[in-house]
Amino acid sequence: MKRIKMTTLIFVLLLFGCNHTNTFSQGQNQTTVAKDTIKSQTKNSITSYGPKSIVRSVIQDRKGNIWMASWDGIFRYDGKSFTNITSKESSGRFFSILEDSKGNFWFGTIGEGAYYFDGTSFKNFTTINGLLNNEVTSIYEDKKGNIWFGVSGGASCYDGKIFRNYIIDENVIYEAWKGKTFTDRQPNSLGVMMEDKTGKLWISTKGEAYIYDGKTFAVLRDKDGKAFYGFGGITKDRKGNIWFSANDGIWRYDDSTFTKFSEKGASSILEDKKGNIWTSSTTAMYNKPWTLSRYDEKSLYNEKPTVTEITNKQLIFGILEDYDGNIWFGSGHGVYRYDGKTITDFKEIQGDN
Repeated sequence: MKRIKMTTLIFVLLLFGCNHTNTFSQGQNQTTVAKDTIKSQTKNSITSYGPKSIVRSVIQDRKGNIWMASWDGIFRYDGKSFTNITSKESSGRFFSILEDSKGNFWFGTIGEGAYYFDGTSFKNFTTINGLLNNEVTSIYEDKKGNIWFGVSGGASCYDGKIFRNYIIDENVIYEAWKGKTFTDRQPNSLGVMMEDKTGKLWISTKGEAYIYDGKTFAVLRDKDGKAFYGFGGITKDRKGNIWFSANDGIWRYDDSTFTKFSEKGASSILEDKKGNIWTSSTTAMYNKPWTLSRYDEKSLYNEKPTVTEITNKQLIFGILEDYDGNIWFGSGHGVYRYDGKTITDFKEIQGDN
């Protein structure tokens, strides 16, 4: 098994489950959120076009609206127009977005921490309130309803009242002592997280990848004991297999064995409703195009799977399949939608699409 090393400039931070005892723990951070946390009424800016800068994350809410986190703000698309939800709230660069199980939204920024939005007002959470770091590049809700923020240097878990912070220290993840925060960028950060059918969490970082069983964070290793490094994206297919995108290729885990599926490196990865695997290829150069590719479901277990290259863009992030089967993806210059035939560039579109 080859040692995986990920050198791509793009890493999506991961959040892992909380409310468990960490065997690497060095104390607990239980900082209570300040009572004067910012609240303000939202003032929307409605346009006929989408963001024109970097779009890192794209999701669809339970009502069918498309949300995107961009350097221009948080945009919501209702099928006719775009609303910049944060235009009057923040001028920060938004990186991540989550709709929680209660229908509320969480937005992560680079430098301003995280924002909570209940549809009417905002709350801002930063290191002042106990967040480990103000660079929030991934947000996740666990099965117990805790909200995890992947940040520079580790992660913060918020149960609605207090934060518990976790730090990456070389090949160890441990719980931080009370009140510990980072005010600057750290050398390591969490990447993507996904829970498998056994309840274990698969975690990527800029360094090693981990498996968390609810008690212990163990470095992910192959049968020869070699550690896996820096998976980019993680997804689970309909058979229960786990797929990883990495700079040196695409990998599949089938309960006991890691198989290298493709030599072509990838950042984002997604399985669609038909069982096809979608990826965005990576390059260490920002001025080189990335490729959105689809691997055909019928050939996924063949020696040479059938792959279709859909388009090339400067950076491709946050692949999403919407309820109608369209594929959305962020880029270095806005957001796009692919309907199986046509790619729509929303920074150029006026009116209804």
